[in-house]
Amino acid sequence: MTNQPTSAPALFLRAFLPPLNWWHLVTKKTVKLDFMAGLTGAIVVIPQGMAFATIAGMPPIYGLYAGMIPAMIAAFFGSSWHLVSGPTTAASIVLFSLLSPLAEPGSAAYVQLAITMTLLVGLTEFALGLMRMGVLVNFISHSVVIGFTSGAAILIASNQVQNFFGVPIPKGSHFYETLNIFFHHLDNINPAMLTVSGTTLLSGLIIRRFWPRIPYMIIALALGSLTALAIDFFLGKPSGITYVGSLSGTLPPLSIPDFSLSTLRALAPGVLAVTILALTEAISIARAMALRSGQAINANQEFLSQGLSNMAGSFFSSYVATGSFNRSGLNYDSGAKTPMAAFFSGMLLIGLVALVAPLAAALPHAAMAAVLFLVAWGLLDWHHIFHTIQTSHSETIIMIATFLATLFFNLEIAILFGVMLSLGIYLHRTSNPKVLARIPDPNHPHRRFTTPEITTPLCPIIRLLRIDGSLFFGAIPSVQEQIETLAPPHTHLVIVASGINFIDLAGADFLANLAQKQRNAGGNLYVVRLKRGPESLLEKGHYLDIIGKENLFRSKEAAIQAAFARLDDNPCAQCTINMFLECHGQNKEIQTNAA
Repeated sequence: MTNQPTSAPALFLRAFLPPLNWWHLVTKKTVKLDFMAGLTGAIVVIPQGMAFATIAGMPPIYGLYAGMIPAMIAAFFGSSWHLVSGPTTAASIVLFSLLSPLAEPGSAAYVQLAITMTLLVGLTEFALGLMRMGVLVNFISHSVVIGFTSGAAILIASNQVQNFFGVPIPKGSHFYETLNIFFHHLDNINPAMLTVSGTTLLSGLIIRRFWPRIPYMIIALALGSLTALAIDFFLGKPSGITYVGSLSGTLPPLSIPDFSLSTLRALAPGVLAVTILALTEAISIARAMALRSGQAINANQEFLSQGLSNMAGSFFSSYVATGSFNRSGLNYDSGAKTPMAAFFSGMLLIGLVALVAPLAAALPHAAMAAVLFLVAWGLLDWHHIFHTIQTSHSETIIMIATFLATLFFNLEIAILFGVMLSLGIYLHRTSNPKVLARIPDPNHPHRRFTTPEITTPLCPIIRLLRIDGSLFFGAIPSVQEQIETLAPPHTHLVIVASGINFIDLAGADFLANLAQKQRNAGGNLYVVRLKRGPESLLEKGHYLDIIGKENLFRSKEAAIQAAFARLDDNPCAQCTINMFLECHGQNKEIQTNAA
């Protein structure tokens, strides 16, 4: 690896020109590998892009446009070497949910709204990157993503029932309405369309199962198209099979978003939901790729790159693009070494579209529906679904709640609901830190401290408690309630603070008031193993003047000995508990043990 400059101007340039961070990796060998990986990705995105555009309510060609310019921009300005941006299932279905009430899907007005939404999402992503808000993605539970994508899979499949079986279903029908109409009109199934869709679906499953490296979607679509042509030829009469129609084979045309106030007002409520979903997808996929490649990811840089890609894409007929797991994983497995692979993918796609565009005239809607069934099935992450159910009750609640919200509410509401529920459970956990009583185990050779059983009698004079969690304003009520239950005010209270990583002003006030309360009742407060950060806050705020610097100790045994030394009389004389060595009047050194 070549030496990289570390001067201030060089660091500044690297922040705004990310290619400087990886350009030294580009060699003749990597260019060859990246080119082949890019070619593979460009071939795969053709059926996927058309399918995703159909999900989004856009003409199929726009799914290919979304895999061109956005992929190239995101590759050059992102921090990931393997992330490939473009159209995705989740972003497509959310876009359809937001825009279908505002305009007829597939119409010019609908396309205009989608392009404007793409610009607004890009601006929001870029602004969040400038504000260094990449850390926000860490607070979105993976269970939210699993629940949403599982719900989206059901919606995708239900939206394609009409094209798969040929049963007429009114546009805009919800999934349960679709199923109800379908099961009451089974006699209207079109045998020709079902034959085409069934052939496509079955061939796709077989190819993916036995020849996973072959682009199964393309082969499946080809077989489905040949089946449709054969049916129409041999029947010699209208079979009811409909076709996509030829695509424009030109470069992505220039487009201008609609900046009218009415349009911006109509789109504004959904921008945040689309942005959250797009960024969560991109960062999650970038991190997954980084784990495989051993690379470090800069979330803020990914925010900026995704924003730039969508802003640029909105002027080149692209709808919302984000990181694609399928194409990113394929990019890595195909031997990609640098972001040049994603750049090649976008460039080669432009050339391939001109070649395959005329073939779309023979592409049946039934075959496309079958491919979307395959996409929907692939979204159901059974491994993580069952793993979540088996291991975490709270994460299961988040996953199921998001799944149900996706099915029964607007998708933007479902996303925000899942995020808020995830944050709510996180805040509930952090605002309820455990406060545990600790006693020396008389049966352990080193008298290791342990948590007693509920029926175990505790020392009436000295109580040892451990706080596992930060002391901030939201946690104070819970901590206070637990301490009042475990330690009466008249006791000498020893708090093991090794588990306290953070204390805010409310926490500092709480400790100071607790110390004063214990002293007023005839006891005292002793703090053990307080970390440097919290101790510095207590010192700067003069809270240690109340707690007393002499009441800070580095070990439990020192705090216990200090507490015994401050007892006026010998209150242990009549006590039969004899919990501590000092209870016997012995001045022995207690072994240092973890609390």
